[in-house]
Amino acid sequence: MNLQELARDNVRALTPYQSARRIGGHGDVWLNANEFPRTAPYQLTQQTLNRYPECQPPELLAAYAAYAGVRSEQLLVSRGADESIELLIRAFCEPGKEAVLYCPPTYGMYSVSAETFGVSRRTVPSTNDWQLDLPAIAAALGETTPRVKVVYVCHPNNPTGNLIDHGDLRRLLQMTEGKALVVIDEAYIDFRPEMSTATWLAEFPHLVILRTLSKAFALAGLRCGFTIAHPEVIQLLLKVIAPYPIPVPVADIALQALSGDGLQRVKRNIAEVIDNRRWLQQALSQCPCVNRVFPSESNWLLVRFTDAERVFRTLGEQGIVVRDQSRQPGLADCFRITIGTREECERVAQALGKL
Repeated sequence: MNLQELARDNVRALTPYQSARRIGGHGDVWLNANEFPRTAPYQLTQQTLNRYPECQPPELLAAYAAYAGVRSEQLLVSRGADESIELLIRAFCEPGKEAVLYCPPTYGMYSVSAETFGVSRRTVPSTNDWQLDLPAIAAALGETTPRVKVVYVCHPNNPTGNLIDHGDLRRLLQMTEGKALVVIDEAYIDFRPEMSTATWLAEFPHLVILRTLSKAFALAGLRCGFTIAHPEVIQLLLKVIAPYPIPVPVADIALQALSGDGLQRVKRNIAEVIDNRRWLQQALSQCPCVNRVFPSESNWLLVRFTDAERVFRTLGEQGIVVRDQSRQPGLADCFRITIGTREECERVAQALGKL
């Protein structure tokens, strides 16, 4: 039996998302996955592992609702924001008939998730300054086959690091009203919380916001994300989510992270990242091998090099692992460098200063 022939055609042809761990690498300075560089000191306190967990732990929803300034009924907790990307496609897009839209260069899971479920992908490249091309988006929304049902916008955008203009986001929401959901991926918004769109939910019921504890909360290994949306959207997503999506240890540690002490730790994390980002940006701008260091509102820097292949090889030889973005449109010779500890940033600057 040829097992490959039993699989769906689109899955056989699918190129999976190349996560940092899937790509791998060798080194002791891991700056390729936008993680916080140190672990958070949480301990498991719940000893109920013999019981199935609640699908949506009320205490966890209430804690994150207080943090995000929303109501519990506007929240869904999932296995990272990645699961929510898929849930939205499963709940709102008919395979083979409808499409998602996104604006490259951007996060690769929007594409992979749509392809996995047999949903068409429509792309509208960003402008030269990585903002939304609203006329092109309007034209794409006007096409009836396949009809766009979900629009993904990453804000701040991964991997470019920039915020999306609020005026453009509002215009996008206005042009999609009654036509499609607009999903604003705020995985990195904790580094610029005043730029969140969460206060717009009452005005735009088709707005959906994605959040995560992976970045500023230093809990990438926990796999805990949140969807913020109109209660009707949340109820639809609850129809397609797994029966027990949040393991007991995840809810336990997430609650600790959202406590008063936990949130103070998050503030310190953010301050450290911003300080080290500023230091590394200045240091890299003085390296002869650097063509440009792009401004960032997140926990990484996107850097264009004059000889990217040599840079990547040199960093690898010194145990420094970064993320190659050169295959993304408009990002030739660019690497994304996560902000690590000050010592790790100094190692990067020292390695590149010799080129």
